[in-house]
Amino acid sequence: MTRRWEIPPTAGLPLRWRDLLNLSGDLAPALARQFSLPLPALTCSGTAALIIALRVLQQRMPGRTRLIVPAYTCPLVALAAHYCPPLRVVPCDLQPDSIDLDERQLAQLCDESTLAVVVTHLAGRVADVDAAKRIAGAVGAAIIEDAAQAMGALDDGRSVGLKGDVGFFSMALGKGLTTAEGGVLFSRDPVLHQALHRHCRQDLPFSLRWELQRSAELWGYALLYQPRGLHYVYGNALRKALANGDEVAAVGDDFSVYDIPLHRLGGYRQKVGAAALARLPDHLQQGRVRALRRAARLNALPGVTVIMDRPGQQGTWPFLMVVMPSADTRDAAMARLWTSGLGVTRLFIHTLPGYAEVLPLLQPGGDITRAQAFAARTLSISNSHWLSDALFEQIVDQLKVIVARPD
Repeated sequence: MTRRWEIPPTAGLPLRWRDLLNLSGDLAPALARQFSLPLPALTCSGTAALIIALRVLQQRMPGRTRLIVPAYTCPLVALAAHYCPPLRVVPCDLQPDSIDLDERQLAQLCDESTLAVVVTHLAGRVADVDAAKRIAGAVGAAIIEDAAQAMGALDDGRSVGLKGDVGFFSMALGKGLTTAEGGVLFSRDPVLHQALHRHCRQDLPFSLRWELQRSAELWGYALLYQPRGLHYVYGNALRKALANGDEVAAVGDDFSVYDIPLHRLGGYRQKVGAAALARLPDHLQQGRVRALRRAARLNALPGVTVIMDRPGQQGTWPFLMVVMPSADTRDAAMARLWTSGLGVTRLFIHTLPGYAEVLPLLQPGGDITRAQAFAARTLSISNSHWLSDALFEQIVDQLKVIVARPD
């Protein structure tokens, strides 16, 4: 029997009705205080923040036409290059069973035509910015920290996004703090930071249509972001996509360049975000405690590894990124758990060359077999507080049976 509830795939911060009725508060200064950032520029999405960052860097470094990104990342990262011609995207392989860029290949790919290297703090984990910075710096390329899933994460005691030249967060639905799409853009370099603000004012006009639509989505999130509501707005669509054999649609990766509106983040949604932000630190701390306990349970399974932080790093935990022993065991786990309502899913289905919409924007890089293996062996488990310990143990029991099977 299908459950009439659905655990969300990520541990987003639920909204309260008083957040929606808040008519005071200023989001940008609140974010700056909360995370010790320069006063950030606010955009309509994390992708819009990346586009603005790329345009500013293009003005600073004209003639550089290559953007190096992880081969396993959100397709929107590559699609952003469409709005920054003549920029082309070069996928870089990953280190084994890791979110970090392969240093040897990155050094081979970086040259005087490289505009920037994107380091992605995937799944809220803190990626290795220092190595990428050292390699990119040798050819004068910039570092962009994609912290879309990592608002609140710390790298050596400071917010992620501050080691590189530019950093950004996402405030999409389900990504911790939300404004029903939104981006937070900043730089530690005062001159670069001011340029980001200036381009946001120039390139992001106010759109009443988008603001009304996103405000309605924000109210819908407040109403439906709970297990019973998500059964209808998430679970049913998931099962329909899987029944049609469309795994890309099932995880929401079916993006195109036409799915990236560029407009201002409206004042009302900023006020809602400012009201909810006060609860974010407690939400993240509770999630951290829960995730570390559950990661220990998963890491005890034979051949199973949860992506963790290194010493000196403190990531956020929207979900647990789990590397299974093989592609076959991952697929067996998904066959049992993807439609179970327990918040088990996949992050991105393919590496970047696997998306038809992305292909026109790519330039050949090197071999990306490690990234492909990562895509083939990983699944994610929600860290939502709605996933009780008893429900989590149901997931562990299923994985235990799968990894214990002889090949």
